[in-house]
Amino acid sequence: MDLRKLKKLIDLVEESGIAELEITEGEEKVRIVRGASGGREAVVLSPSAQAASPPVVQAATVPAQAPTPAQEEAPALEGHIVKAPMVGTFYRSGSPGGKPFVEVGDSVKAGQPICIIEAMKLMNEIEADKDGVIKAVMVENGQPVEYGEPLMMIG
Repeated sequence: MDLRKLKKLIDLVEESGIAELEITEGEEKVRIVRGASGGREAVVLSPSAQAASPPVVQAATVPAQAPTPAQEEAPALEGHIVKAPMVGTFYRSGSPGGKPFVEVGDSVKAGQPICIIEAMKLMNEIEADKDGVIKAVMVENGQPVEYGEPLMMIG
């Protein structure tokens, strides 16, 4: 599948408001999901097990999720944002059910562990890169995070 055709499919998903589009053409399979991570599209290309099937187009008519009122009315906090240095799973404590490294309102020093990101079965301690007070924790415990995603705010 060429790049122009893929671009047209992405534009189609954006303009139509559908949440998901999956197309199988021969051995190629393309799946475009809208709203997969913060309103961005995710495009997945994979070879199909079927050898010579006719083109099949499926489109889900589920509308993309609208932001909840809590997301819309987030208070405007000011401070330094600690961002995820890698893709993985965010944990606030060193063990399940354990005490979190930090809570909102706690004072932290540069170099102090503030959370863990599990990546490929390795636990990576994330340290505060600035002295200050934790103003907000922006990710729920056990949730997946992407590279550069805001984790905490230090004021």
